[in-house]
Amino acid sequence: MKGLIDYVNRKREFEKKLSTGGIPEGERRKIASAYSKILPIAERAEKILRIEKDIEEAKELLNDPEMKELAAEEIENLEREKNRLLMEVKKLILESSMNMDKNAIIEIRAGAGGEEAALFAADLYRMYTRYAEKKGWKYSVMDSHPTDMGGFKEIIFSIEGKSPYKYLHLESGVHRVQRVPVTESGGRIHTSTASVVVLPEAEEADDIVINPDDLKIDTFRAGGPGGQYVNMTDSAVRITHIPTGLVVVCREERSQHKNREKAMKLLKARLKDLREREERKKVDEQRKSVIGTGDRSEKIRTYNFPQNRVTDHRIGLTVYKLAEIMEGNLDEIIIPLLEEEERRRLESINIV
Repeated sequence: MKGLIDYVNRKREFEKKLSTGGIPEGERRKIASAYSKILPIAERAEKILRIEKDIEEAKELLNDPEMKELAAEEIENLEREKNRLLMEVKKLILESSMNMDKNAIIEIRAGAGGEEAALFAADLYRMYTRYAEKKGWKYSVMDSHPTDMGGFKEIIFSIEGKSPYKYLHLESGVHRVQRVPVTESGGRIHTSTASVVVLPEAEEADDIVINPDDLKIDTFRAGGPGGQYVNMTDSAVRITHIPTGLVVVCREERSQHKNREKAMKLLKARLKDLREREERKKVDEQRKSVIGTGDRSEKIRTYNFPQNRVTDHRIGLTVYKLAEIMEGNLDEIIIPLLEEEERRRLESINIV
């Protein structure tokens, strides 16, 4: 039970620090945030450790002929309660380790297929925003590159609400569409692709520290296709993170201040993602136990319009409700994905 004892000890360390005066407010907030995440795990760990002692005491009574039957029944009940709490602990560890409570930033980019791919990217954007509306989440465009026909070469947007990253993190990958493009006069079915990347929004507790000296910030005039939404001021913002070479651009707001704020939010999310992907390389074997590999070039889903079919290739799920899916009724795909991911990850968690 060493893993459980570690959680209990960390809880006590946080409580000791929080009861100590003289801690800077910023540091105190970080400790309080970490404490709030570990608390439900540690409380259950304490219960499990008490149950373990009770089981050991009950086992001593098995040698007493008069108490043997009652002791055996008590041990059975205690073991059942322990296993229930262990499963709760595993689920809490899983959620806390995967940014499940975070807001999400989604990046959609047109892939192979020219204008049809850009139109598909727009369809995916609409699908996710419809889903957000059904969940009661708010969404906001951070940057976009629209095409003359209403598609997107690229669109980046944030979703805020109750744990959107939990529901959307498995959407990262290549999405493939099979249909007759509006640009096709011969009625032939084409295959096009768009890539989706879902990032958890970075928070103060994530320790993503950005040195202002590491940033190159440029402003420029934003504009749109066909003369639409042309700004007459330099409100668009481009931020380059010099150490990593990461570049983010935000131009959707008319205010330079708001665009800069959104750009910094996107940069922090990408830096967090970069750090986590580097860490995942060190535990490659564990990655193989989860759905997909996390590789953004992996084809994860096909949308076949002629057959009204959507297939998620990772779990072999096929539903013949493409129209409903495109209207944002995604739970029919997302929930089975989450259930399978949880099953696989729970099997890999060892806390004893």
